Formats: sequence, structure tokens, C-alpha cells
Amino acid sequence: MGELRIKRAYEEPAPDDGCRVLVDRLWPRGVSKERAQLEEWMKDIAPSPALRTWWNHDPARLDDFAARYTAELDANDAVADIRALIGAHPVVTLVYAARDPRINHAAVLRDYLVRTA
Repeated sequence: MGELRIKRAYEEPAPDDGCRVLVDRLWPRGVSKERAQLEEWMKDIAPSPALRTWWNHDPARLDDFAARYTAELDANDAVADIRALIGAHPVVTLVYAARDPRINHAAVLRDYLVRTA
């Protein structure tokens, strides 16, 4: 596996981002497709709408959210698609819209992909 990074959609894309993949179910507000500079938009890898609504980015629920999201990922066919993409590029950046760089589903997804590689 190459290098796997995460980055907010509102940060400027950089040449060293490699393959940029949006991993949110919803498009980030105010970000044009040109500005985002994405190679893929993998909506299906994002948490389910019900899980995302329940969590509401509450730091107190992060551990429970991570466990529930991991269970969703274990049963998600999109994981194979993102693994193939990761295998095809030396650097992949998972792009997300959440405000907090530590408390977001992209961090959970990155850790899951690294742990289960």
C-alpha cells in the first residue's frame, strides 16, 4: 500500500496529494469541481445517512461512531473499489468536508484501510 492521507476539501489541492478522492456522501458546499481537483468521488464509502445524522460530529460519540462505521465498512462493497484505487497510486488523499481534522469519518476510514490492509 502506498501513502494514504486525509485533507479537507476547503484546503488548496497540492501536487503531492496524489490521487484525490472525495469520500463524503454530499458535495462540499462552495467548492467547485475545478477547485476540488478530484479524480474520484466515492459516495458509497461514506457513513450511511442514518449513522452520520446520529453522530453529528460529536466528539463524545467518536469511539462509538468509529465502531459502527467500521461495521458498515466491513459489509461495504465500495471498500474493494477504494483498495484498488489505493493499489494503483503511490499517494492517495481522502478528501472530506468536516471542520475538525481529527474528528471526522475520513480519519476513521484511513485508519480502517491501513489496519485491514
